Amino acid sequence: MSTKILCVDDDANILEGYQRSLRKQFSIDIALGPDEGLAAIRKQGPYAVVVADMQMPVMNGIQFLMKAQEQSPDTVRVMLTGNADQKTAMDAVNQGHVFRFLTKPCSPEELASVLKTGLEQYRLITAERELLSKTLNGSIKMLTDILSILDPQSFGIGQRMREYIRLFAESLNLKQTWDLELAAMLSQVGFVTIPPTVLKKSRAEQGLSGEEKDMLARVPEIGAGLLNNIPRLESVARIIRFQNKNFDGSGFPNDKLAGEEIPIGSRILRVLGDLLLIESKDIPRFKALTKMRQCPGRYDPKVLEAIAAAFDVFLATKPADEPPTKEIVFKDLRVGQVLKANLMTKDGMLIVTAGTEVSQVVMEKLHNFADLSGIKEPIYVEG
Repeated sequence: MSTKILCVDDDANILEGYQRSLRKQFSIDIALGPDEGLAAIRKQGPYAVVVADMQMPVMNGIQFLMKAQEQSPDTVRVMLTGNADQKTAMDAVNQGHVFRFLTKPCSPEELASVLKTGLEQYRLITAERELLSKTLNGSIKMLTDILSILDPQSFGIGQRMREYIRLFAESLNLKQTWDLELAAMLSQVGFVTIPPTVLKKSRAEQGLSGEEKDMLARVPEIGAGLLNNIPRLESVARIIRFQNKNFDGSGFPNDKLAGEEIPIGSRILRVLGDLLLIESKDIPRFKALTKMRQCPGRYDPKVLEAIAAAFDVFLATKPADEPPTKEIVFKDLRVGQVLKANLMTKDGMLIVTAGTEVSQVVMEKLHNFADLSGIKEPIYVEG
C-alpha cells in the first residue's frame, strides 16, 4: 500500500516549503503545476494523498483533481486555496470529490494533521477494496466449483462462452469486459436447481412437460437471483437475467423490455449462447450464423453481424496458436492443468468437460470417482 504524498502548486517556493516542513514525517513528491502533477501520477503513482492548489494556470485545482481521480480513483484528494468562498468549496467537494478543503495560509501543523488523516482514509479505502475483491473472487470461485461438480456440462458451456467473449472483445479491442466475461462464465449457474432427469431429457431433445419447460425457462432468473446476493455483481446478474430475451421483446422474462433497452451484455450472450448450441450439433460456424440470420426479431442485428465479422476475420487465425496436447495417466494429473478433452469414468459418465482448469475441488471430485468406478485413460491436457 502506497504512503506517498504528492503536492501540486504553480509556485516553486511554496513547494520547497512543503518539502522542508513535511519531509521528516512523510514521503513527499512535488510537481510544479497541473501538467507535471498528472505526469507524476502516471509515472510515479499511485499516491495515497494528492494536495493541490486551487489557482493554477492551464487548469485550476478542481479540474486537476478531477483528472487525477480518473487516473487514480482511490487517491485521497486535498484542496488548498486562498479564496475561501462557498462556491469554490462546493465545486471542490462536488466535482473534485475533495476529502479536505483548507484555506491559505495553512500552518505546517494543520497540513500535517490533514495528511495523517488522509493516509488513514487511503488505508481504509484500499483495505475495503482488497476485502471486497477477495470476498467477490471467493464467492465466484465457490459458485463455479459447485457448478463444475453438479453439472459439468453446463460448466463447460460457461467456460466456452467466456472464451468466445474474450476472443470477441480482443477482436474489437475492448478493454473493460470483466462483467461480460463473468456473466458468460456464470450464465449457466441457475441449472444447479434443475433436477438431473429434466436436464437429461432437455439435452436429449426429448419431450418435456409444460412444468418442465417453465422450469428451464426460469434458469436465467434463478441465476440472477443467486448473484444478486453478492455485492458488486448487480450488473452481472442483470446481464444473466435477460440472456434469453429476444430483441423483439419476446422470450423470457415476459416483460415490456425490447430492442436496445435490453442490456448489451444480454444481447451478446443471446447470440453466443445459440451459436454454441448450434455448433455443438456439429454444424459449421458459417452455417450456424446463416441459420441465425434467418430468425428475425430473435437477435440484435448489429450484435449478430459484429460477432459474425469478428469470428470470420479474427478467430480463423486462432487454431494455429493453440497450445500442444499431451497424454497423461490419472496419477500424473495436477491442479492447474487444463483438460483438452472431456474426462470420463470407465463406464462412460462425463465428470469434467474439455477446457476446464483442474482446481483442488475438481481434483477431490476426480479422486472420489477414481475410487468408485475408475477414470478413463489416457487424459489429455495442455502440454
